[in-house]
Amino acid sequence: MLAVAIFALGILSLGRCVSKGLSVEQVQGEDAQVYRILANRAAEIEAGAVVPAETKEQIGGINGGVTLTQIRSPLHKKDEHGQELANLSTVTLEAAWTSGGERQSRTLNFYVWSQQP
Repeated sequence: MLAVAIFALGILSLGRCVSKGLSVEQVQGEDAQVYRILANRAAEIEAGAVVPAETKEQIGGINGGVTLTQIRSPLHKKDEHGQELANLSTVTLEAAWTSGGERQSRTLNFYVWSQQP
């Protein structure tokens, strides 16, 4: 009887480990997908294919989708001569989604120089 109880506890513990491992794998997959979304949008902005304006869009995929928010803010920096660097801005990309009932988000910040103001 004692051996069966010890065996049952071992099986339950193993089941929990497998369950946690599967949930970690799911979160890792979601992070990888969100990273690709952010990297692709940053590459599109840097290539000039997408204007770095303020937008908010829904992208399908993870548990009902990812909300991608894009914010552009002018960056007021000066060069070594004290002149302001024109058309320089910082872009913030934020991807938000729901995973396991909890809100998740990742953010990417980078600088952009554009020829148009």
